[in-house]
Amino acid sequence: MTSAPLAIVGTTASGKSALAMELARHRGDVELVSVDSMQVYRGMDIGTAKPTPVERAEVRHHLLDLVDPWEPFEVHSFQAAVRAAQADIERRGKRAVLVGGTGLYLRAVVDDLELPGRFPAVAADLDEEPDTEALHARLGALDPVSAGRMEPNNRRRVLRALEVTVGSGRPFSSFGPGMDAYPPTPITMVGLWLPRPVVADRIERRYRQQMADGFLDEVTRLTHGPELSRTAAQALGYRELLAHLRGESTLDEALATAITRTRQFARRQRAWFRRDPRITWIGADRDPSVALPALIDTAAALWD
Repeated sequence: MTSAPLAIVGTTASGKSALAMELARHRGDVELVSVDSMQVYRGMDIGTAKPTPVERAEVRHHLLDLVDPWEPFEVHSFQAAVRAAQADIERRGKRAVLVGGTGLYLRAVVDDLELPGRFPAVAADLDEEPDTEALHARLGALDPVSAGRMEPNNRRRVLRALEVTVGSGRPFSSFGPGMDAYPPTPITMVGLWLPRPVVADRIERRYRQQMADGFLDEVTRLTHGPELSRTAAQALGYRELLAHLRGESTLDEALATAITRTRQFARRQRAWFRRDPRITWIGADRDPSVALPALIDTAAALWD
């Protein structure tokens, strides 16, 4: 019998992964599916807050270490991997809990988004134009809906929308219901909410601990292999430490920049998830573990 998954979402450093582990320990029939666009990369462990080997031995995790960090990995690859993981979990009579904060990846699964293909030749041709705002203006003429959904200087998003629009002959906005639609879904979504200052403090403390755990050494090792993919190289924390290793900043400056950017990212995550009316929020003043009883009740109502 099909078992509808549960998803635990929230900002980075909100404690959702630890909460998911506690739920898995309590129930004994739960396996965790990472919804994190950076945990798919092998060798990027400390900076992505990947579950430890001990945690992975205790509770089965899926969608970790799928590709090397110099390999491309797109949303459609993640979507296919989740489907395979869910089928495997269900086949063994277990329950799937999706946990993570990559909003687009979650929506791709929750809403089974129709994802457009790639058009490398078109993308290469478009990328020769250095003026991102000019590209955005072109997108505005071809697909004003998509253009209105993104900042004119967000080169990656503008290029992708134009690539699809030109390459497929269809407006990028015509694929799926769009990010502003929230149709019914069989997936129950629970959001973990912490006050913004608490999240900001947790982000800084996590970075300090990661540095003590060898984060800089991890990033240094990554520079000894092939060139990182654009996505992997832009991962928060990695981007700033890579700049430090190139001599562009001191270590203190790199860490301070990483903390600031990650706090800004957490605010964007919060805004993204708060727009989705299908998410039920569980709040905590400071300690995320106080949300565990409510999460256990939600899982029991869903599965028992």
